[in-house]
Amino acid sequence: MLITIYLIAITAEAMSGALAAGRRNMDIFGVAVIAFVTALGGGTIRDMVLGHFPIGWTQHPGYIYLVISAGLFTTIIARFMHHLKRLFLVLDALGLIAFSLIGCEVALGMGYATVVVIMAGMMTGIFGGVLRDVLCNQVPVVFRHELYASVSLAVCILYLVLRHLGMPMEVNTLVSFAAGLTFRLLAIWRGWRLPTFSYQKRWE
Repeated sequence: MLITIYLIAITAEAMSGALAAGRRNMDIFGVAVIAFVTALGGGTIRDMVLGHFPIGWTQHPGYIYLVISAGLFTTIIARFMHHLKRLFLVLDALGLIAFSLIGCEVALGMGYATVVVIMAGMMTGIFGGVLRDVLCNQVPVVFRHELYASVSLAVCILYLVLRHLGMPMEVNTLVSFAAGLTFRLLAIWRGWRLPTFSYQKRWE
């Protein structure tokens, strides 16, 4: 199940990256790079930090073709994309949860401590979007809008708690996925967000 959702998610993330590049008036090469980074950047950073080699997409070149093609295709249908905003929010939520759970599994398989497993899940879930926004010269969306990184954190913790309690992996994945998706969609619908910190005073 996670693999299917993963493929859908990286396609959606690549398309969102292409749109971000378009808003910055990038050329076709820039669109392809931002699409790739958005879709596969989180997993790449996770693998580099954990020492998990070879990096995932290097063993699955089809992923590269998929995300770059999705990014370039977006430049053709961009004028119609605003009609699909709600669909993209759902696909993005699916991707966030799937990436987070996959990141946890990678770290668990390497025998890392619990806190590292959680960080690995969050890296996988949110860092593609962070890289996209940094390359597009804006404050990462995940730090400014509805609960996003917090959802990844909650999913990772829930997954590990249920695993510790002995829940079968398949059931655990399904429960964690459903809970995380519900949490994220409720956050979008209700506009839930963390308190913001604003400091405008200049140093004298």
